[in-house]
Amino acid sequence: MLTKTPLANSLAELDRLHLIHPVSSFRGHEARGVRVIASAKGATITDSTGRQLIDGFAGLWCVNAGYGQESVIEAATRQMRDLPYATSYFDLGAEAPIRLAAALAERAPGDLNHVYFTLGGSDAVDSTIRFIRYYWHAKGQPGRDQFISVTSGYHGSTTMGAGLTALPLFHDGFGVPYDWQHKIASHDLYRNPLAHDPQAVIDASVAELRAKVEAIGAERVAAFYLEPIQGSGGVLVPPPGWVRAMRDTCTECGILFVADEVITGFGRTGPLFACEDEGIVPDLMTVAKGLTSGYVPMGAVLMADHVYQTIADSAGAKAVGHGFTYSAHPVSAAVALEVLSLYEGGLLGNGRQMGARLQAGLMGLSDHPLVGDVRGRGMLAAVELVTDKAAKTPLPAALQAATRLFDRAWEQGLVIRSFAQGVFGYAPPLCCTADEIDAIVERTRKVLDLTLEDPEIRAVLR
Repeated sequence: MLTKTPLANSLAELDRLHLIHPVSSFRGHEARGVRVIASAKGATITDSTGRQLIDGFAGLWCVNAGYGQESVIEAATRQMRDLPYATSYFDLGAEAPIRLAAALAERAPGDLNHVYFTLGGSDAVDSTIRFIRYYWHAKGQPGRDQFISVTSGYHGSTTMGAGLTALPLFHDGFGVPYDWQHKIASHDLYRNPLAHDPQAVIDASVAELRAKVEAIGAERVAAFYLEPIQGSGGVLVPPPGWVRAMRDTCTECGILFVADEVITGFGRTGPLFACEDEGIVPDLMTVAKGLTSGYVPMGAVLMADHVYQTIADSAGAKAVGHGFTYSAHPVSAAVALEVLSLYEGGLLGNGRQMGARLQAGLMGLSDHPLVGDVRGRGMLAAVELVTDKAAKTPLPAALQAATRLFDRAWEQGLVIRSFAQGVFGYAPPLCCTADEIDAIVERTRKVLDLTLEDPEIRAVLR
């Protein structure tokens, strides 16, 4: 066990002694140590040793515009010089968040005309839970306090959001999910016996949601949450029409539909918002990450007219008691406005072209002995490794594939997300060039070849 010592000289030792890393093994990190990222430009990061790597994961699905965009840096600098902070309490405000709210409302699907700003995606999800509870109280139905989400889904790691998240890692030891948080099965197609018939997958999910609502009691269900593509669950892409069918089912059942676009928003799948792919309008939608391209923290809840008006009419002159000190932060808003202009100034188009190139390049890895599945949409993709293609056998958990494969990719000059049991996740910046996309694919193949030579892998390969 480490004990406090005099201040160390190296960053690695300071990190080991004092910095708690998110979603990490505390002891494992102490043993491995930190890799320090020193600088970045475009889609390339440089570590403290001078090694350059292509960031195939855009930080944490977030640096959609790429690193070092001078216009974004200038927008933040101007705002910090003019007005570094302004509260939005007490009917106060600042120009940048007002203009950003209007810009998002103009571009969002349908009547998502009202915007509440948060610090990120997790507290955006928590905010939806509070707003939805308030909404049903305002409707005279306070008994609607049950929430449904999808297995393998991710909705943040705050206490309430982690309960909606359906990944065991975010539950173990934390006392969640709560008994008011329920799940239906994922649409995950790779091992789904119905995958040969996409409509059957959709029908099964619709039937399960209806059955879950009926089992809980239709008069008690408040809302249903989904990601248009499940991100942290392994980049699980539903069949076309699945999201629309789930939205329509919520409408028929009289429950609110929440689209979590924290990962999929801002060009990640092609359009500005993934909901556009199926022409749906959620009752509430959460965004973050690409909103500011990760340059500064910010998230948002976009709220449909009927939700906003119900809450507003019920509250009347009384304040709605939900707020954050840094909500509608002017520097974050100024950054987001400039990032939005970059998306619409060419990055969305480039992202669509490079997304098609990424999908085709990764699909070309399907013949590799270790590759069981390649899936994705736009600049969001996954490659799933197996030891037996016919049986779709995942890599053994004992191999600690997530750490081993991340390390191997790093050695090849590539940053990717490495999920447990051998799933590579990709979410490159939208600014990537064709050469950078090709390098991501080529370096992935090298990682696969090196992994195939691993004696522990060969021992279980069929």
